[in-house]
Amino acid sequence: MRKKSLSRTVLAASVATVTALVVTGCAGSDGGSGGGGKKLNVYAWAGEIPESVVKAFEKETGIEVTLDTFDSNETMTAKLSSGSAGYDLVEPSQYTVQQLIGQKLIRPLDHSRIKGLDNLAEKFRDPSYDPGNKYSVPWIWGTTGLAYNDTCIDSADSWQTLFDAEHKGKVYMLDNMLAAYIAGLQITGSRATSTDEGEIAAATEALEKQKDLLAGYNSTNYPQLLASGQACAAQAWSGTAMAKVVAANENVHYVIPKEGGSIWTDGLSIPEGAKNTDAAYEFINFTLRPEIAAMATDDGGSASTNAKAREHIKDKKALDNPAIYASDASIAKADFLLDPGTAMKHFQQGWTKVKAS
Repeated sequence: MRKKSLSRTVLAASVATVTALVVTGCAGSDGGSGGGGKKLNVYAWAGEIPESVVKAFEKETGIEVTLDTFDSNETMTAKLSSGSAGYDLVEPSQYTVQQLIGQKLIRPLDHSRIKGLDNLAEKFRDPSYDPGNKYSVPWIWGTTGLAYNDTCIDSADSWQTLFDAEHKGKVYMLDNMLAAYIAGLQITGSRATSTDEGEIAAATEALEKQKDLLAGYNSTNYPQLLASGQACAAQAWSGTAMAKVVAANENVHYVIPKEGGSIWTDGLSIPEGAKNTDAAYEFINFTLRPEIAAMATDDGGSASTNAKAREHIKDKKALDNPAIYASDASIAKADFLLDPGTAMKHFQQGWTKVKAS
């Protein structure tokens, strides 16, 4: 495997020993699969496709994988928009799938060439952002929630913790516009998926008032700040960094706020212009196998979208860590964050006001 890497602290991955696998690969017809120097070019979130998965795929198929990584959906979209990216698979988040469809940057998937979609958990088989999984096969998932240190906050189950003057100077919000608006919308009684101009304005006002209470906006080292007690509470993404702190520090907790929080997922899509499509479908099928999907958790520290992967996960403690696998009950009110479409301008205008306040 050849790999070019950009850092993404929030979702840094651990690398595991390559697993020996039974050969079940299928032959291709367009020069994109099989051995003999065939190639596959993948563009994915840093840390989300473990090296162990790539190495096992290369060993089984003889296909050489080049894995380039990005640290934001915007970076990935810009690369595809340039028209010269040369990738066969990309890994967009759910709302970015919608945007890429609209920009005609990814192609519809041929489901006759995909095996294992029925292994996906029910909530990922026909998601709101991609009905019928027409353009994307979910790979990993997570949540946007609330983390706190019980040495300075006894307990927390609401976004209100981050808006409480009692904790002034000891709370953080994610430095991400749409993530911040999840809390802003839900704390004012709206859904995280709202595109209503008035509801967005109310959320903006709440975020403006909150700003004076914050220690800052932080999307990088907030798990470490919580662990050290420098932070009492923070808006947080589930995933490797948060999960490690929760597992190692009994005082740090991750919860989905009672207002709902949100669910996110990153999946595999085939860009327009992909040349090695047989290899792309072969990789998709490979990742849909339960024993491979389990490696996303054991080696990558992320929750797998594959329901049947659970019985293959070696790190059973991960299944009980809410910063990896949130319970079904806790996400009952959580929405997939969707592309706001033309309402994006209201978020952007509001976010400019918040940051300037």
